[in-house]
Amino acid sequence: MLSKRIIICLDVRAGKTTKGIKFKGNMDIGDPVEMASQYYEQGVDELVFYDITASSDKRDIMIEVVDRVASTIFIPFSVGGGIRTIGDMYKVLDAGAEKISVNTSAVLNPAIISEGARQFGSQCIVLGMDAKYVGKTPDIPSGYVVVINGGRTPMGKDALAWAKEAQKRGAGEICLNSIDADGTNDGYELNLTSLISNNVGIPVIASGGAGKPEHLKDVFLEANADAALIASMVHYQWYNVREIKSYLKTAGIPMRDLL
Repeated sequence: MLSKRIIICLDVRAGKTTKGIKFKGNMDIGDPVEMASQYYEQGVDELVFYDITASSDKRDIMIEVVDRVASTIFIPFSVGGGIRTIGDMYKVLDAGAEKISVNTSAVLNPAIISEGARQFGSQCIVLGMDAKYVGKTPDIPSGYVVVINGGRTPMGKDALAWAKEAQKRGAGEICLNSIDADGTNDGYELNLTSLISNNVGIPVIASGGAGKPEHLKDVFLEANADAALIASMVHYQWYNVREIKSYLKTAGIPMRDLL
């Protein structure tokens, strides 16, 4: 088994880290740059920053935050939200990010995945996917529909079909977020994660629902996730990265060494 990654997600709104439940009721909880520095010191493998209202507000990405983060931490981090063009991608990478996450913009313009992969390499392009369970239908055979605009707009697009298309277009990995599990702290959506991870050939990051280290063990062992995204469990200081990695190593899951 290859080493698994722990990735901390910082949702950013108006320059502040924010947290909600199922994409609703968000409250500001801190400064993203200060939090990034803290998690870097704890030994997190990667970070991801989402400007959660950039797409719905139709405004540009938070380049100033990206620049400040890049001068503070020395691990890979990705940025998403408000990235609509190759020019936007270039700005984010030039500011210091290693990866770009496209979600709403990719659904509305799938060619941006291909163009980004061709310009910067597949390793830089992450498909961010928000999916919600709606039940199996002829149009949605997996039972999960893709939702855009920060969980606001169902698109009638099947999640598994979209994951496969994104891979063909050149996405290097998929960050798969369950809207149903998001912020609940009750565990990842294992069925959804397993469905995607076992049917694509690129890494899948499980997102949405982590509340304790056991949830990461379950998504690694039962759903074949390559990485696990966490937020509340560290933002609210229920656990720190060292504790989580120590637990997972004891459970027999290979982890990257702490700094």
